[in-house]
Amino acid sequence: MTRRGCDALEQELKQLKSTERPAVIRAIAEAREHGDLSENAEYHAAREKQSFIEGRIKEIESIMGRAEVIDPARLSGAIKFGATVTLIDEDTEEERTYQIVGEAEADIENGLLNIRSPLARSLIGKEPGDSVEVRTPGGQRGYEVVRVEYR
Repeated sequence: MTRRGCDALEQELKQLKSTERPAVIRAIAEAREHGDLSENAEYHAAREKQSFIEGRIKEIESIMGRAEVIDPARLSGAIKFGATVTLIDEDTEEERTYQIVGEAEADIENGLLNIRSPLARSLIGKEPGDSVEVRTPGGQRGYEVVRVEYR
């Protein structure tokens, strides 16, 4: 995972533990004061939220425990994990820029491409000027690598 992805997960974990968890504990306590728990929607909603928060905390701790943090600025050469890649769609001539990141930090809407995605896998090892063909849910797509940066 990149340093930025690691920092974002650490921030989310801190938020969950210091703010979200205490707030849901207070909500559960308040709901208990309202009496019969079997028909108390507030209680059940708070318990469900607590379950989600605890699950997410465990998930982040697990990811962080297994993660290897890579600094892309120390890398160079052909496309690999951490690269910021500018591509041109060979059909539409549209230019797109993606950074190849780990699964936990991927967000295609923000240009963070999951290393396990078909596009990222086809880009690994390529250099500027190379073309790649990718099978996507929308059909076969062709891209030309314009620029590879490590920042």
